[in-house]
Amino acid sequence: MRVCSAWPERRIEHPMASHKSALKKMRQDRVRRARNRSHGSHLKSEMKKIRAIIASGKADDARKALPLAESELDHSATLGILHRNAAARTKSRLSRQVAALGRS
Repeated sequence: MRVCSAWPERRIEHPMASHKSALKKMRQDRVRRARNRSHGSHLKSEMKKIRAIIASGKADDARKALPLAESELDHSATLGILHRNAAARTKSRLSRQVAALGRS
């Protein structure tokens, strides 16, 4: 057990890993958490970009950006950042929005 450094006066104790495999698992989790956050952040940025293009009404730019966005969604689904059905649903919605731009 270790004392929580945030409130030493409270003496809150948290369980701490005490064997090699648990320490290794904590290290792995820390690295994976950072990687997942990075991928998730990148995906959000890409989705904001294509949604901004769609909102601006630029059909040609939207058609060019759509395959890149779909690729990002597929990659995130492969990595487990996003469920594959959520990725498919998002791709479908983006495709419909881009198609609607072309028609108008």
